Amino acid sequence: MMQGSLIDPTHDAKLVSWVDSANDPESDFPPQNLPFGRFKGDGDGRWRVGVAIGDQILDLHGCGLCPSPDIHDLLVASAPQRRGLRRKLSEGLQLGSAQESAWRAHLHAQATSVLGLPCEIRDYTDFYIGIHHASAVGKLFRPDQPLLPNYPWVPIGYHGRASTIQVSGSHFHRPRGQIKTAQQSTPILAPTQQLDFELELGVVMGHPNLQGRSIPIAIAESHAFGLTLFNDWSARDIQAWEYQPLGPFLAKSFASTISPWIVTLEALAPFRQVPSRPHGTPAALPYLNDPCNQAMGAFDIDLEVLLQTSAMRAAGRPAHCLSRSNFAQAAYWTIGQLIAHHTVNGCSLATGDLLGTGTLSGPLPEQAGCLLELTQRGQRPIELPHGESRTFLIDGDQITLRASCTREGFRRIGFGHCTGQVDPARIE
Repeated sequence: MMQGSLIDPTHDAKLVSWVDSANDPESDFPPQNLPFGRFKGDGDGRWRVGVAIGDQILDLHGCGLCPSPDIHDLLVASAPQRRGLRRKLSEGLQLGSAQESAWRAHLHAQATSVLGLPCEIRDYTDFYIGIHHASAVGKLFRPDQPLLPNYPWVPIGYHGRASTIQVSGSHFHRPRGQIKTAQQSTPILAPTQQLDFELELGVVMGHPNLQGRSIPIAIAESHAFGLTLFNDWSARDIQAWEYQPLGPFLAKSFASTISPWIVTLEALAPFRQVPSRPHGTPAALPYLNDPCNQAMGAFDIDLEVLLQTSAMRAAGRPAHCLSRSNFAQAAYWTIGQLIAHHTVNGCSLATGDLLGTGTLSGPLPEQAGCLLELTQRGQRPIELPHGESRTFLIDGDQITLRASCTREGFRRIGFGHCTGQVDPARIE
């Protein structure tokens, strides 16, 4: 299926909604987007499934578009069912729709609603698909061999911790762990001094597969519901001591932050493009190679990282942009390839499972997706406005990730914000 066949009237740039805020060119959530998430409305303690439209949320169960308030019922739907719901939403939210009077009663302002995790996340895998990140970090630790021999062949990943994934707007305490520097003879237990962010996207799984049944690359994307922003916080000094021989553990499991809205693959159809790889890299093995995936398996998504320190907030100053990159330029593997590889051994992926992309750095040093790269392991501090500087994050720092898609002839769509703040360590 080629890109043109995925674009339909729901992507028409001329669509105008009766929700006035959705027509603002700066809105992340115009009628061409329609991302899904969970919210609690005014004075109601129940999680409901909703779709973001402008600065509002439409309660899908309330207006009869979802059989229950549980978003699981949407995630598990087939791709044709998802496209059918998208058409109904698009038609019902258009200016002049006969649904306007009935649906207005089920609108809730985002500003007065509680936004939750976009779904129940049972399991979480973090991949390492950022080729420029892998190369840059490899040079810091292995100048003679930045990329290990398996990198061009295997979508590298590890099993993360789902229980500490938090929704945007949450705070977390600076983690403690074992740390050993070159000057120490034995490790100590202490709060990390090298706290870092990681600019990532998350793939939210939709339709599951049975254990023992792998998902072929040709249909792998149909099992993914959509994408979110994702920040996989990292404690670099804890990680340096513990990661050999089995990889990340306490350095990653203390907190991750996810945005509350899932932007569907259907909404992203106009922003597909040919995946790019560095010249000379080998072709993927047959189980990871599909003509359609190679023709349009990448997504042109612009990414941005902003830092607001406690001093900035106290002075009423805006956040400072640390880095900008792009998903298509950063990613070595496609979403379809991640799913096909994850299940090739018979692993079952459940509805709501999350796949992190890994850090999405661009090819230029200033496009790095973490402080480890931006500051060269803390050797080159970043100078911030008004006299502050950073090598790694300090208490009170707030990181916000943003993402958007733009293409001539189509409406800009966005992902909202993914914001997390560092609180001081808790000493037990």
